[in-house]
Amino acid sequence: MQNSMKVYIKRIDKSLPLPVYYTEGSVGFDLYSRLDILIPPKSLYRIPTNLVIEVNLGYMLFIKDRSSTANKGLFATAGIVDQDFCGPEDEILFQVYNFKDEPVIISRGERIAQGVFVQIAKASWQEDEMLSKKNRGGFGSTGDADFK
Repeated sequence: MQNSMKVYIKRIDKSLPLPVYYTEGSVGFDLYSRLDILIPPKSLYRIPTNLVIEVNLGYMLFIKDRSSTANKGLFATAGIVDQDFCGPEDEILFQVYNFKDEPVIISRGERIAQGVFVQIAKASWQEDEMLSKKNRGGFGSTGDADFK
């Protein structure tokens, strides 16, 4: 049996569904577009998801595109919803960039993103000028036999 937690949620438009985990093994739930939207070419847009979610203490809500999002011509940024972003008007917006040369149409009720609750810890910083680990290289250095 998987862990579950009670999460308080508000839908702006009650005719759109609550989030759903579509399979037993799904860790992400889908987010829907609240509106019919036309995203102009080469432009940034924030799609309203219809939801205000009160993220439980000790967690964050990670928002990411669905695997089909890029097929539509949209590049999505990842989003983090903090524990204190849950006022009555704090609707979660999903930010995308239309990289196509023509408009992209998103229909009301279309699944456009997914959310995952992630347990978090906050750091207590301890500054140290002499960290004990060796440098391991830069980007792409692991598994590269020719890296020097």
